Amino acid sequence: MALRERLEKLRRLVGPRSPLQCTEITNGSISTFRNFRCDRKNPQVLTSVRPKHWVFDERIVTDSTRVLSMSCNTIKKFISLALLGTMSVQVGCVSLSNMALGPVGIPIPISPYLQDNEELQFHVHERYARVPIMGPITDAYHAAIDPPSDDEVMHALERARPVRGGIPFLNEKQRNRVRIVKEKIADYVDEPRFVPLIGFAQLHHAHYKCSVYFEERMINGWPVPYSLEDNECIEVIYIDHNHFHMCGDPDTGASSPY
Repeated sequence: MALRERLEKLRRLVGPRSPLQCTEITNGSISTFRNFRCDRKNPQVLTSVRPKHWVFDERIVTDSTRVLSMSCNTIKKFISLALLGTMSVQVGCVSLSNMALGPVGIPIPISPYLQDNEELQFHVHERYARVPIMGPITDAYHAAIDPPSDDEVMHALERARPVRGGIPFLNEKQRNRVRIVKEKIADYVDEPRFVPLIGFAQLHHAHYKCSVYFEERMINGWPVPYSLEDNECIEVIYIDHNHFHMCGDPDTGASSPY
């Protein structure tokens, strides 16, 4: 049955126009005959002759080998795609919950530098970008007692002279031996006035001059490796801590905008 199935497959590959030429090798003697013809109306199948080895036409063998190789490549591709899909599901790149979104549901990798920038922006907004409204001034002379912290000064210095965002071993900057000197240069209170959404309030001005002394080192790794060091760097940063004070006897209840 196996021989008949093979001959039938080869007959379909060759077509009805060309006969199948077979060569029998038995005991060292070679005999060629054309007992099998590819005629769809009257196919003739060899039943009595059972040789040990069959050598077919070179063109037929080439076509059959090509078909087998194509089928093997298709099976390999299918198995590879199945393995990749299984691995992606196992590592969490694609889950059943976001498959309905299509390509939008596949997570996009983000650089740690961008992620760190978002966290730093929120840190600055939470600590230094918002100022509360203070209570009324009760004494004759009111002085500001909240100088900028070292963290606030370093964030302002990073915006003015950044060292983050370099490429390791290629181009990067370092800041060493930092020393900060803070000095109050202005502290006064304006006259009461009406401020929208607040009411009558006084604006308290507090200006600080921050001098930052540090050593800066720049490292370049390509195409010519070298390092540059500046041991006498100085940056002057001005920081304002202005805030409002309520006037009179304001209502600070639940319905108050303060």
